[in-house]
Amino acid sequence: MKPIFLKWTFAVCFLSMVYGIQAQSYVWICSTENNYWKEDETKLQSRPVQTPLLEIDGTEKGVPFKAWGTTFNELDWDALLALTRDEQDEIMHNLFAPDGDLKFTRGRIPMNASDYARSWYSCDEVAGDLELRYFNIDRDKLGIIPLIRAAQKFNPRLTFWTSPWSPPSWMKINGDYPVLSSRFNRQDKRLDYLLYGSQDGVDEDEMKFLGEREGQFPRKLATQDYFIQDPRYLQAYANYFCKFIDAYKAQGVNIDMVIYQNEAYSYTPYPGCAWTAEGTIRFNRDYLAPALKKHHPDVKLYLGTFNTNRQDHAEKVLSDDRLRACIEGLAFQWEGRQILPAIRRQYPGFHYICSESECGNGAMDWKAGEHTFFLISDNVGNGCDEWFNWNFLLPKHGTSPWGWNQNALIELDSETRTFRYTAEYYAVKHFSHFVVPGSEMIGYAPKEKDGTIAVVYRTPEKKIVVIAGNLGDTPQPVSVKIGKKYLNVTLDAHSLHTFVMK
Repeated sequence: MKPIFLKWTFAVCFLSMVYGIQAQSYVWICSTENNYWKEDETKLQSRPVQTPLLEIDGTEKGVPFKAWGTTFNELDWDALLALTRDEQDEIMHNLFAPDGDLKFTRGRIPMNASDYARSWYSCDEVAGDLELRYFNIDRDKLGIIPLIRAAQKFNPRLTFWTSPWSPPSWMKINGDYPVLSSRFNRQDKRLDYLLYGSQDGVDEDEMKFLGEREGQFPRKLATQDYFIQDPRYLQAYANYFCKFIDAYKAQGVNIDMVIYQNEAYSYTPYPGCAWTAEGTIRFNRDYLAPALKKHHPDVKLYLGTFNTNRQDHAEKVLSDDRLRACIEGLAFQWEGRQILPAIRRQYPGFHYICSESECGNGAMDWKAGEHTFFLISDNVGNGCDEWFNWNFLLPKHGTSPWGWNQNALIELDSETRTFRYTAEYYAVKHFSHFVVPGSEMIGYAPKEKDGTIAVVYRTPEKKIVVIAGNLGDTPQPVSVKIGKKYLNVTLDAHSLHTFVMK
């Protein structure tokens, strides 16, 4: 009787699943420019209005999603302090609370100064201190950690990972925080030749995040590592990561993952560090991984952040068998998104994350929201199981100390001390409000020429969530097959949508 019982149980479960995904009614949430989060209802139909973008039968094995998150920067803390306590609580509740809007469950922490720190600093600026006797996180206690605690108030179960933008200046061959000289820093211009071995080809404009960069990025790769490749320095830096984890743990912030470098391929006028493939392999394989295994065996090592579409370079780094054995995942951002599908096909056993949203140009407008919606769709549609926002709260224009205007989810008007939720906030909400950890990505329709794009998730409660957008200039009819029924809708031009099974 046991085999018959098991077959009967399986059949009931299968029929329940199929019946569930064909639930007739869906909540329909739509956002258009200056008209956000409007709720309606729609029902599945027996016939499609056109060839379906996607076909879902409910039995697909998808990519389990782990977390939506954001980054904790000093300038976000400064912007938050400009508001009243009630306003601060509203924002942090909406971002981090389990019953809030965005439901972020994970945070990224800059190790040392990011480009959205108030100014340059590191946790140990005592030159030659290879024993790290003067290591401290005193600066972090004034901004980053208070910001984290404001988030933990609404979600004590937040988890965290960290990466540096630049090592301490004395650990670098140029003895300074940037990679290239600029009117926004004090690096000696004569040292710019270190990047390529000559003054030729240095292009400050290539690193400006204004508009779409097209073609190969970077056009030329660094010819030497900016981190000093002396074993004593490499070991000290690996120990530095461990001390950072310890120091944050003492503050009630548990870091469970590290990445050795933010954007090793942006040759920046702000905190940064260029690494070659050989240096990347050497440091991660021979120093950082063993240090973590000895002192923090529970902390995962991911490789990244890959912000380059130089697939040959990424493949060269990953060709080292011993390095691959040390890491659990890979992190992509910016141009790295373009090679994500190919790398994932080659190495399907890793976790993949989008480590940073693109920062835009400070306009914080509808166009930025549409672009972020597209980027999230493409990141998660190509297998990322974590996605991280960059800044979540900035003053108008979002200008950094290094002269760049960037976007945020929430814009502060410093003169009136008021704030508004930007289009990017709602672009993220269309995903994160319903796609909870444990949901599976079971379908992706990449952006079509007509501007349509769609991603489908199945939640742990077996509810189907369809996130779709029309980024084109004309309304578009769209069909998605769900079981034996069809979700038939017309998406307005330049509109974002979420459909959730009732």
